[in-house]
Amino acid sequence: MALYLLFESSSGYALFHAQGLDEIGQNTEAVRNSVADLNRFGKVVQLTAFQPFESAIDGLNQCNSVSEGLMTDELRSFLELNLPKVKEGKKSKFSLGVAEPKLGSHISETTKIPCQSGEFVLELLRGVRLHFDKFIKDLKSGDLEKAQLGLAHSYSRAKVKFNVNRVDNMVIQAIFLLDTLDKDINSFSMRVREWYSWHFPELVKIVNDNYLYARVAKLIEDKSKLSEEHVPALTEILGDEDKAKEVVEAGKASMGQDLTPVDLINVQLFAQRVMDLAEYRKNLYDYLVTKMNDIAPNLASLIGEVVGARLISHAGSLTNLAKCPSSTLQILGAEKALFRALKTRGNTPKYGLIFHSSFIGRASSKNKGRMARYLANKCSIASRIDCFSERGSTVFGEKLREQVEERLEFYDKGVAPRKNIDVMKSAIESTQNKDTEMEEVEPEEASAKKSKKKKSKTEDAPAAATNGDALEDGKSEKKKKKEKRKKEQEADEEDGKTNGVNEQDGTAKKKKKKSKDEAATNETTKKKKKKKKKSQE
Repeated sequence: MALYLLFESSSGYALFHAQGLDEIGQNTEAVRNSVADLNRFGKVVQLTAFQPFESAIDGLNQCNSVSEGLMTDELRSFLELNLPKVKEGKKSKFSLGVAEPKLGSHISETTKIPCQSGEFVLELLRGVRLHFDKFIKDLKSGDLEKAQLGLAHSYSRAKVKFNVNRVDNMVIQAIFLLDTLDKDINSFSMRVREWYSWHFPELVKIVNDNYLYARVAKLIEDKSKLSEEHVPALTEILGDEDKAKEVVEAGKASMGQDLTPVDLINVQLFAQRVMDLAEYRKNLYDYLVTKMNDIAPNLASLIGEVVGARLISHAGSLTNLAKCPSSTLQILGAEKALFRALKTRGNTPKYGLIFHSSFIGRASSKNKGRMARYLANKCSIASRIDCFSERGSTVFGEKLREQVEERLEFYDKGVAPRKNIDVMKSAIESTQNKDTEMEEVEPEEASAKKSKKKKSKTEDAPAAATNGDALEDGKSEKKKKKEKRKKEQEADEEDGKTNGVNEQDGTAKKKKKKSKDEAATNETTKKKKKKKKKSQE
């Protein structure tokens, strides 16, 4: 059985024919030994056809299709032209060796060419890759390396930069940093509480919030200096005048020990650092909200920005989340509990990261599982819309959120919700209306710009008239001269029409005059030549 090898190089597709495989017996170790020697390997594997790529863009498209396991039209025509035809109802007398199993299955499904991929084929292709520049005679030294480098750069650039505004890696990094900041701020604020409570232990019971506690500790510094002058500043921080007065009174009768100025400075510096971290956390949250509205607006409007970002980061990307079915999306984040339940044959978890959504918290304990399943279904729909839609809009997310609210009312009060078809139809109609409004606004803006340009021209005209009087005078003189010339030409034409009979006589007279003038010029030239000759003699 003959074996053909398909090799996808950076410069084009190549087809090789492997001969004498019966002698080798398809032993991978024998192939490995013969790969290094070109004389031995060249007897077994021979080049049958080579089709170069038309351009770098074509090479990139072919590389993308091969990596996804798809056969392009160019590859199909190349294989059908150079491989023997497969007859229907009969076994083929050859097979095609391919490095990618997905590509081989796609080729066999579409063209019915039998494909195989294994260790033996991979070893043969490794030898082809090693000696590829020697199989093709027209390739110069360095051409293959340049093609490989250019294709690698363009392929990696295309994989990284799908769309700058819709890169979900920024969301993944932001949510990871947000989680770590929450842990760090919590631990640091507890350290500030413990440290400053040696000096002012009563403040812990009055101020419960960590961020406000750090601000108050930074403001008070030394408790012995507390007075009624600090009340307005404390009310600005705490938002309550009674609490501010309570802090002042507690500071006067505090049981804490005194601290040295150096210790107080260190406490204040650490409290300032905690405040800075808390402010940075707020800015990071705002950034995450804006990025989620750009990347996954429907998912963010349905389940919230933080929970949606956690789902995207756990899945790896928005496309991976869109590929997940709703059953896996429901238990994302609860993989350990799932496998533990499968091992012990216990109850599987009902929810994972979705549990942080407000919908499941609002549902009763009886209906939490059903609510999680329904919410996971809607989240999978929203993620697919965000991933594969060209224009981002929150219409579908808002409609899906309304559906979840209706389902909650159905579980609690028994009110029948709307059907999914009706909701999706209304969402599609609203998006179409928005598109038409946008299309109507664009020509209005264009007409407004044109009117502005016309106004600017009319405003510039009087200024030009006042500043360029000399230019206008010159133009008026030129116009007068042109009018005179036109009048003279018209008068000549009228004279020619009236005196049409005498035109021939006039032309004859002109010819006679010309002949007389020519004779006179000839005589003068002859006289000049004679004078020159005499002077030379």
